[in-house]
Amino acid sequence: MIHEIDEALRRLLAPVVTGDIAFDAPTRDWAARRNAPTLNAYLYDIREDVARRERGAYAERDANGIVTRRRQPPRWFRLSYLVTAWTSRPEDEHRLLSGALALLLPHEMLTGEAVPESVRSIATSLPLSVATPPAESRSLADIWSALGGELKPSLDVVVTTPFPVTPVYGVAPPVTEGEIVVRERGVDGLPGDSRPRTMRRSVTMSTASGDKDASGSEVGAEA
Repeated sequence: MIHEIDEALRRLLAPVVTGDIAFDAPTRDWAARRNAPTLNAYLYDIREDVARRERGAYAERDANGIVTRRRQPPRWFRLSYLVTAWTSRPEDEHRLLSGALALLLPHEMLTGEAVPESVRSIATSLPLSVATPPAESRSLADIWSALGGELKPSLDVVVTTPFPVTPVYGVAPPVTEGEIVVRERGVDGLPGDSRPRTMRRSVTMSTASGDKDASGSEVGAEA
């Protein structure tokens, strides 16, 4: 799942840079090896969007509306990327960042082919935010300190994506035909025959439409 979001970002940012788009940690050693203009999208944080969490299992149905299996609802995660530009001149880095911002701002959602195929059955669009203030628990200065590098201009890009939860539970085949048996008994204190009676009725269900046909019935008394 995460690597598919990486590729979606790569395709989105590709028009802005003639060099590379990398996902490495931008450490000092990595920066020293750069020999071409590079946009780096470093995934520095993964955490669940607990406001989207759902409870209980839900049913998956086929084209005829028949339940084929049950599964737990997906969990949604916020993937936070630190997008930076790397060239030999600060002015060129700022141009790259400006171009990246121009490409990202119109996309409040990832839609269409940008949505990974593995989650299209769950969501047809994925929220995307750019350069919003980070949470108090996440300081960009602390991130750069942990990477051992100097603070650089950057864009904080967050993509929220569902992640399927396993296991998946299979269900028994639907009942399409059979017999309904209803037993009636008298109730003390009420008039009527108190002997138990049995009614049988054959039922056929169409799996395509869900309609039911009932035919044939038999009513008898049991001693």
